[in-house]
Amino acid sequence: MAGGNSFGKPFMFIAWGLAIALLVWFFQDQLQEQFNPNSHIQSHRNGGDVTVVLEQNRMGHYVARGKINGQQVTFLLDTGATLVAVPEGLASQLGLQKGRQGMSQTANGRVITYRTEIDTLELGEIRLNNVDASITPGMDGNVILLGMSALKEFELTQKNDTLRLTY
Repeated sequence: MAGGNSFGKPFMFIAWGLAIALLVWFFQDQLQEQFNPNSHIQSHRNGGDVTVVLEQNRMGHYVARGKINGQQVTFLLDTGATLVAVPEGLASQLGLQKGRQGMSQTANGRVITYRTEIDTLELGEIRLNNVDASITPGMDGNVILLGMSALKEFELTQKNDTLRLTY
């Protein structure tokens, strides 16, 4: 009987390990959905206009999946940012070239940035070409601030927790 218990313990640990792994996997998707409820963007065409509809995330921000130069990225809409701001590590993955050095004022103070140009920026069915941007060395993570150099092209309409961008 004692041999039967020792044989069952490893299987119990394996079962618990699998259960925990499944819970982590499930809740990770839930957390990602709370951060970015716009992983599948809704676009509508009306005549020559295209409208993208975004939902706020739990923190009240508009986060959306899009593309830069054909590569998948995550945008955080930021009307306070003059330019589209790309973290330096992500900029090199996207093939963006550093241009002239400058300074930008952020919530954390002044930072060094480098000008760049994004060949194509896509948000749903909207496609912008030759968008002014900055590469920001001190910016962490893989989220790109979608600033006014792109947002100025849209008519923005917010109602409740929904933002419509019409191009």
